[in-house]
Amino acid sequence: MTLLILGLILWVGAHFFKRLMPEKRAAMGDAGRLPVTIGIVVALLLIIIGYRMAEFIPVWNPPSFFTHINNLAMLIALWVFGSSAAKGAKAWPAYTLRHPQLVAVAFWAVAHLLVNGDLASILLFGAMLAWSGVTMLLINQAEPDWTPPPPAGRATYIRLAVIATVLFVIISGVHVALGVSPFPT
Repeated sequence: MTLLILGLILWVGAHFFKRLMPEKRAAMGDAGRLPVTIGIVVALLLIIIGYRMAEFIPVWNPPSFFTHINNLAMLIALWVFGSSAAKGAKAWPAYTLRHPQLVAVAFWAVAHLLVNGDLASILLFGAMLAWSGVTMLLINQAEPDWTPPPPAGRATYIRLAVIATVLFVIISGVHVALGVSPFPT
C-alpha cells in the first residue's frame, strides 16, 4: 500500500506544482516540462505497481448490479474525455464543459468506487476523484474567464462513438487479461 500512497502523493504534487506554485513553474520555462513529466510517469508506475501489490482489505461489498452502472459510466467517461479531443470545434459535452477531461476522470473514479469495495481501490479512486475536483477548482480560480468552443459536426460525433466503443472493448480486454472481468458473471 506504501507504493500506492507514494504514487498518489507524487501524482498530485506533480500536477499541482503549476497550480500551487505558478511563479516557480513559470521561471522554469520549457525546461520544467521534463521533471514534471518524469514525476507523472514515475507516479503512474508507482500507482499501478502499488495497486497491484496492495493487500485486499475489504471495506464494503458492492452489489453485483453496480457492474452495469460501472460499465455505463465508463462509456460515458470515454465519450466525455474524447469529446474534447478534436481541434477547434468540440463534441458535446466539451463545448459546454470547461474541463471535460477532468470530468471524465471523475466519472471513471466514481464508476470504479461503485464496484470496488477494498481499501486500495477506495484510496486510489477516491484520491483521483478528489484530485480531479480540486484541479477544476484551482483552474477556475486562477483563470476565471472561459470561452466555450463551437460545437462540432456530425463526422466528429461518428468518430467519437467509434473511438469510445473501441477503447471500451480494449480496456475491457485488458481487465479480462489481468483477471478482473468488468462484466457480471
